[in-house]
Amino acid sequence: MVKLIIDTDPGIDDAMAIFYAAAAPDIELLGLTSIFGNVTTDIATRNALRLLEAAGVDAPVAAGAQVPLQLPPFKPSAHVHGAEGFGDIPAATPLRTALDETAAEFLCRMAREHKGELVVCPIGPLTNIAHAIQADPEFVKNVARIVLMGGSYQEGGNITDYAEANIYHDPHAAEVVFGSGAQIEMVGLDVTHQILCTPEDFTALAAAAPKLGGMLQDMSHFYLKFYASVGKLDGCSLHDPAAVIACSHPELFDGPEVAITVTCTGNTQGETVAADDERGTTKVYTSVEASKVKQMFLDRICSLS
Repeated sequence: MVKLIIDTDPGIDDAMAIFYAAAAPDIELLGLTSIFGNVTTDIATRNALRLLEAAGVDAPVAAGAQVPLQLPPFKPSAHVHGAEGFGDIPAATPLRTALDETAAEFLCRMAREHKGELVVCPIGPLTNIAHAIQADPEFVKNVARIVLMGGSYQEGGNITDYAEANIYHDPHAAEVVFGSGAQIEMVGLDVTHQILCTPEDFTALAAAAPKLGGMLQDMSHFYLKFYASVGKLDGCSLHDPAAVIACSHPELFDGPEVAITVTCTGNTQGETVAADDERGTTKVYTSVEASKVKQMFLDRICSLS
């Protein structure tokens, strides 16, 4: 059983990932931490609470950083995920509220309480993880693995020619994380671009699991329109769910061990490249059993009927 915290900026594919974690019998979802990215941190916190409520999961949410470590704040990706993060689904107030702890405080506490067992899965910018590393020198030793959705090793970027969006939105935080010596696995565009969810897949999810699958289908219309607008007419990449699946099924992914550094300035800002210093290595996934990962996602969501 994987003891998991997802650091998230929900976001449509974040919703897909969180619903997967809620359904997976081999994952114990200990909580969510929120971060800016697809939406503001305040909206991300609200959306995280809404998703847990919809899935019937009684897990805490801790609100995270509002801005990057050094850069000015970015405008959220409303053209990709909608103004409220869930496509055309309007805002709604959840029944529960977030913890009094910050995301970094919650992460550090849970890493201490579950020393050597906790897996942290950041699927947004890495600011909260960097704050946890800076707040507690033992955090990188206490946490078992950091399995992140972000970066690109050979695939090129998706927000610039060089950078993947999560890394681009706080490259300084990403550099702290990659240089920390933690056990890191990078589920980047090299593998997520190999896994597509089609309109037909969302229709099947809604038919099998009308509540949560239907919610994802309602979200997907906006998301798929964005993908079509940039020339990807066959579906959306399974970005965030792939990272969550890698937390419990790393055998479905493979790639080299590479020391990764992040470019923090200039026109290549946010690029993840091989480092020439002596930092620890990252397992950089470049290959994936794509059909198995996709089917695992579909099967788990369908089980939520």
